Amino acid sequence: MLLVLGLGNPGPKYERTRHNVGFLAVESCAAFFQLRLKKRCFRLYRRATVGDRALLVQPLTYMNKSGDVLKHFSPSSMVVVCDQMDLPAGTIRLRKGGSSAGHRGLASLMEHTGDGNFIRIYIGIGRPNGEEGVIDHVLGAIDDEAIYDGIGLAAKALVSLIEGASFEEVANGYNRRPGTQLP
Repeated sequence: MLLVLGLGNPGPKYERTRHNVGFLAVESCAAFFQLRLKKRCFRLYRRATVGDRALLVQPLTYMNKSGDVLKHFSPSSMVVVCDQMDLPAGTIRLRKGGSSAGHRGLASLMEHTGDGNFIRIYIGIGRPNGEEGVIDHVLGAIDDEAIYDGIGLAAKALVSLIEGASFEEVANGYNRRPGTQLP
């Protein structure tokens, strides 16, 4: 079964922030399958099961501790959806493997898996402007409609992967310049 982790921070304070685009993409994917993510008693995550194909999960441990939830799962493969400042707002990139590139949520997952050999779907949130610091930028409210477009693209890419499309097929369709990505 495919484990899909949408990274973000729990609570109303972070609900519509740039750092929570992973949460939002997983929620959108769940809605496509007419599902809602639910929290089980005493678990630090929300989840929804897509038949026998995928488990959609939102860790509720805060971004820096995202890997802590992995002890509850033994997936055959994993997809992680998260924000990426080095991509323009609204752009997505699919990658297999690699480093955390300073992303603490990815670093936490890599610490718990022992490697970075999982699929990542990065959603571009753009860089902070000259007056804004990195932390204020990622924890700031989504103020660019293009980011919501990126969340929608990421959800569609997830649906394709869950429905059986290969990583290469999906990556080739979505790893394009902004404005030329598949709908």
